[in-house]
Amino acid sequence: MSEEIQHADADELQARLSEVQTLLARHHLVEDLVHKQEMPRHELVESLVHKQHLNELRHKLDKMHPADVAYILEALPLDERLMVWDLVKAERDGEILLEVSDAVRETLIANMDSDELVAAAESLDADELADLAPDLPHEVIQDVFQSLSVEEREQLRAAMSYPEDSVGSIMDFEMVTVREDVTLEVVLRYLRRFDELPDHTDQLFVLDRDERLKGVLPLNKLLINDPESEVADVMISDFVHLEPDDDAEEAAQAFERYDLVSAPVVDRDDRLVGRVTVNAVVDFIREESESELLAQAGLREEEDIFASVWNSVKNRWTWLAINLVTAFIASRVIGAFEGSIEKLVALAALMPIVAGIGGNSGNQTITMIVRAIALGQIQPESARRLLHKELGVALINGLVWGGLLGVVSWWLYHSFQLGLVMTGAMTLNLLLAATVGVVIPMTMQKFGRDPALGSSVLITAVTDSGGFFIFLGLATLFLL
Repeated sequence: MSEEIQHADADELQARLSEVQTLLARHHLVEDLVHKQEMPRHELVESLVHKQHLNELRHKLDKMHPADVAYILEALPLDERLMVWDLVKAERDGEILLEVSDAVRETLIANMDSDELVAAAESLDADELADLAPDLPHEVIQDVFQSLSVEEREQLRAAMSYPEDSVGSIMDFEMVTVREDVTLEVVLRYLRRFDELPDHTDQLFVLDRDERLKGVLPLNKLLINDPESEVADVMISDFVHLEPDDDAEEAAQAFERYDLVSAPVVDRDDRLVGRVTVNAVVDFIREESESELLAQAGLREEEDIFASVWNSVKNRWTWLAINLVTAFIASRVIGAFEGSIEKLVALAALMPIVAGIGGNSGNQTITMIVRAIALGQIQPESARRLLHKELGVALINGLVWGGLLGVVSWWLYHSFQLGLVMTGAMTLNLLLAATVGVVIPMTMQKFGRDPALGSSVLITAVTDSGGFFIFLGLATLFLL
């Protein structure tokens, strides 16, 4: 009899992670003590001690949901991660590999032999296998492919043929279909033949004799209507449907807009090819959010928090190099006004404020623009209007907060002219930040790049150099 899988909330998950870490710490401690002692039957004692804590840990892992095991694996250093991974039952390997992050998955796969990988892959459905396939060795994919049925091979080929961010890449093939010319009673009898329905089944898909999708039959309509009614009379003919080549982001927006649990995927001839479920959409949104967050900081890919120093260094080099160049440019801007700073030391104290506020304002603008692009709210014809709006916001903020800072500067340094320069520099730098905050993501989108990629680095570079140049330039013109 299999153990019942336990689900955990956030607090329980943290408690389970602590339990695992405690058991691992005890195991290491006792193992070290045994090694330090020379006694008869040393190997027997070590074996018993070795098994004691690991068996308890294995028992705990067996009762955890795959997603919880994945969370624990991601939170452990590499050596402990691999120790825990070896304790996971082989039949659960596939579903756990799907749950862990890409970086952690690489470390686990690298420590599995071909037979283990084949067994893990064979336990997955075609759509799940398509998600895992890019990380598996070619020979493993070939072995798994040979073990699939003809239908599963076609499904796998189809799933792997679609672009990464398309609906086809996140759809699955487990669904229940019925004919439009049968009664609800027949449908109910048909459903009773299933051991269990596919996950997130909230509706059945109604097909005609040519396998074309004619409508959907929600389960609530199936249950509350007269069993003698025909499916065609009860089904919904006006429904949300997707195509495999649609953008997955647009599908996610449709799920949010219409509160969908599942949606059919049809080809150009209206033939049903799969479905998208809310859990796949949630996973896609989470992955996109993480990717966008990393991109804004200039990180090229998801990084294992316990990755080797060298791998982490390589992942961060590109944008650090760019940041170094931009910082050098900013330093040269300051160097060009060295004489002005020597004559009026207050400039050195005030110029970081102008640059810092500009960078903050620019990041606010760029975050709003990237979000709007992701939601499909910005069209080419609205870009100019959006730029005007952001310039208006920057102008008001510049006059208000720049004016306040000007008054403070006047009070601190007893110079009305310095206060005016501070107000003017702040306003101009905020206008620059607004312009760049709109132009950078829009330009990157136009050239097919991720609008969030390195946006924080770029906006900070522009507002730093621009802020220093504007403030020191105005001070040189009007104060010296």
